[in-house]
Amino acid sequence: MKQSLLLAVSLAALGLAGCNKPSDSPGEPAASVAPASTSATDSAVKDVDKGQAFANIAAASDAFEIESSKLAITKATTAKIKSFANNMIEAHTKSTVELKAAAGAASPAITPNAALTAAQKATLDQLGAKSGTDFDRAYVAAQASAHAEALDALKGYSVGGEVASLKAFATKLIPIVTAHLNMAKSI
Repeated sequence: MKQSLLLAVSLAALGLAGCNKPSDSPGEPAASVAPASTSATDSAVKDVDKGQAFANIAAASDAFEIESSKLAITKATTAKIKSFANNMIEAHTKSTVELKAAAGAASPAITPNAALTAAQKATLDQLGAKSGTDFDRAYVAAQASAHAEALDALKGYSVGGEVASLKAFATKLIPIVTAHLNMAKSI
């Protein structure tokens, strides 16, 4: 949910960033506001901006899953959680490769930024401070939450995304992330 909210806020900010504001300073002429362009080029740029925002969310999601699962391999107390963590590292490493390929196929190419959000960093810090069954519970809860957020972002882009290669990527990942979410909930 936070990822979806982040995507919505990012898209709104991108839309507002392109607006020119007349000057309120006395003695300065007001900046002219150009009429909204409907050219194919402007539309393509906006589509790529939205695609970039989605690619960043997906990349950060993968990075979080991998890093939190690396912690689980060393800190989890059960073989079931360690096995799940290994599966998450493998699946999200593969997803990262596929995301980079889909983003590279965009025109112009998009480079996903895997920088973690403040919330993801905080969750990793909290997980790092836990041990034993407290870690196990927190890791499983973080996995369920992260996969639910990722699923929301994937579903949103698969329906409303403009970059065809990223839209196909999102659509392909929906059943995989759904399975991960269900696995996390069943642990």
